[in-house]
Amino acid sequence: MAIPILLICLGAFAVVLVILVFVGIGLYNKLIDLRNRAENGWADVDVQLKRRYNLIPNLVETVKGYAGHERETLENVIKARQQAVDVTGDVAQQAQAENVLTGMLRQLFAVAEQYPELKANQNFLNLQAELSNIEQVLSEARRYYNAIVRDLNTAIERVPTNFIAMIFSFKKREYFEIEDAEAREVPKVDFGSRE
Repeated sequence: MAIPILLICLGAFAVVLVILVFVGIGLYNKLIDLRNRAENGWADVDVQLKRRYNLIPNLVETVKGYAGHERETLENVIKARQQAVDVTGDVAQQAQAENVLTGMLRQLFAVAEQYPELKANQNFLNLQAELSNIEQVLSEARRYYNAIVRDLNTAIERVPTNFIAMIFSFKKREYFEIEDAEAREVPKVDFGSRE
């Protein structure tokens, strides 16, 4: 009589163990999915940042033709661009570099505002429209990345996923945040209609 109870207990234990293994596999796969989506989201942000970086020299050259004596502003924009390009891998450093670059772009557009001929230049208008488009897509990519990072970080902190995360060394990710309240706004690139 004791043997069937022992077999039932062992069978129940085996079933619970199998269920726990499958739950653990499911949680592990969820973490892998979130990690891969976060990496993909960051790759999307990176692509848009590179598009932005590639546009800036053309924008500076166009402004330089009309506002050559604003050399310091133009050099600061190029310097900020290069610093942003040079950041690799660290989200917080990238965000800081982007803050500086956004501020420099604001100064560049403030300079451009002083030159009516520049504001009417078709090349400049095309570049500002392209930058505006890039800023919009970049904003969407940032929101997506931050949403995935939120989901990943939440999963890493919640029970029981946190045990799987700890066992397999899943790490929380940093948000791509713009700290300066002014820098949170897209740089103004609308110079109104032609005169």
